Amino acid sequence: MDKESLLAAISEDLERIEAALSAVQASQVPFINEVSHYILFAGGKRLRPLLTVLCARLCGYEDPRIYELSVLFEYLHAATLLHDDVVDGAEFRRGRRAAHNLWGNQATILVGDYLYARALRIAVEKGNFEVLKVVTETTLLMSEGEVLQLLNVDNTGLTEEEYEEVIFRKTAALIAAACECGGIMAGLGLEDRKRLHRFGKHLGLAFQITDDLLDYLGVSQETGKDLGTDFKEGKVTLPLLYALNQADDSDRARLLALIRDLDPTPETFREARRIIERCGGFDYARKRAGEEVEKALENLFHFPDNPTRRLLEDLTRFILVRRK
Repeated sequence: MDKESLLAAISEDLERIEAALSAVQASQVPFINEVSHYILFAGGKRLRPLLTVLCARLCGYEDPRIYELSVLFEYLHAATLLHDDVVDGAEFRRGRRAAHNLWGNQATILVGDYLYARALRIAVEKGNFEVLKVVTETTLLMSEGEVLQLLNVDNTGLTEEEYEEVIFRKTAALIAAACECGGIMAGLGLEDRKRLHRFGKHLGLAFQITDDLLDYLGVSQETGKDLGTDFKEGKVTLPLLYALNQADDSDRARLLALIRDLDPTPETFREARRIIERCGGFDYARKRAGEEVEKALENLFHFPDNPTRRLLEDLTRFILVRRK
């Protein structure tokens, strides 16, 4: 399925997710609404709530209240974006000025906290203890992921296993939870819930690896952020990690010098990108993303073949070719 067909197939669900977001976001504090609206309606993909809806439908759950539940995952995601941008000192998010550059660090962090709390409130309101358990456990994992990422800034000795642990907590855990909660609402047994969780986990890992590739190889107008942001911030992502391990002494020494440059220029980034490409970093990251997609699909194939499963398959494969 091409991009246009995929978007057409999910358009109604996306519209209902947007409506649910608009309906539940209101706070009694107007300032919170202003900042929340700025981050929530800045053009996000809605991948996480969409996966909740589709995984529920995959298992026969058609209750429209699933949309109300699904948006809690967008709240959690938006909260992490607000906090991330403060920690990273990011200038832009989705092509617009990052919220902390408009309202300051303190206010932005507090609104992020509000979004976390609002997500938990939605889980409680749905009255499903298993959903609440998954959401709270995932929130803990995400917090650990943010701390691990901060601790590993400029850690050029990072292993691939440690990198995967960071991106699981930072990105994949929330996507896995979104998928599993769709199954919980559909009344699935534990084994099928685990399959949906693993499906989301591997999809999430592929999503983050692709994101790391786009930071080097994307187009700023499409990704909504400057290229090389991760590199400038000292984040050792998979393309760089692999290149450091495969480079000869000369390339490794030069790459380390470029990473440690305290005042990097566009040419610093371009040179680093050339070395990473020469050392196979980008090809390896593409290969790893493809492997994660295949693992995700393996878990999905345990479910009955129906239009929703085929849509999820197409959505999963699209991860590998997305440009933003």
